[in-house]
Amino acid sequence: MWEEIITLVKKEATLEWRQKYALNGILLYVISAVYITYLSVGVKSGTLQVPTWNALYWIIILFSSVNAVAKSFIQESQGRQLYYYIIASPESIILSKTLYNTALTWVLSLLGYLVFSVVMGNPVQDQTLFLCNLLLGSIGFSASLTMVSSIAGKAGNNGTLMAILSFPVLIPILLLTIQISHNAIDGLDRSVSTDKIITLLAINGLIGASSYILFPYLWKS
Repeated sequence: MWEEIITLVKKEATLEWRQKYALNGILLYVISAVYITYLSVGVKSGTLQVPTWNALYWIIILFSSVNAVAKSFIQESQGRQLYYYIIASPESIILSKTLYNTALTWVLSLLGYLVFSVVMGNPVQDQTLFLCNLLLGSIGFSASLTMVSSIAGKAGNNGTLMAILSFPVLIPILLLTIQISHNAIDGLDRSVSTDKIITLLAINGLIGASSYILFPYLWKS
């Protein structure tokens, strides 16, 4: 199965590289969103508060993740899905897309963090905790959005349906990542964030296990 997963991940990366307009569009969205935020919230006057910095960052990352992962199944034609059905197991397909989307979302999160730091300053005191939180958030966003994308794809490639279904799933992950990153910004002891990190890990594990178990039934339909 791991050979199938590696091959499928390479396929996703190859298609992404060939269709550069999609990746370039996402990167442009991240950079432009940060710049518009910079012009709108009074960074020059020094009125930007740390909670505002934190909230704006995660809002931008959330919508960037939605734009990046939404195309996982929605862009796949029925003929291509039938071909995948013949050559690979459904477990390999969902795991490969989740892994690829996690890597893509994490790269976007790091890029957003870099641009945010250059344009709007960097108030983070615990960099290690903040970066680990980015990874956990990327896993949660990707696992949730990949499964929701598969459901929306089976419903006729309805992007609106994906937005509606993903909202209640992403809210708990978003709240936890905001709280953990706030602790990292304040430089609090890491033990303060332990419970939230464990909860975030549990949510990620639950979503991943649910996708692994339920996707084969969706795929067969």
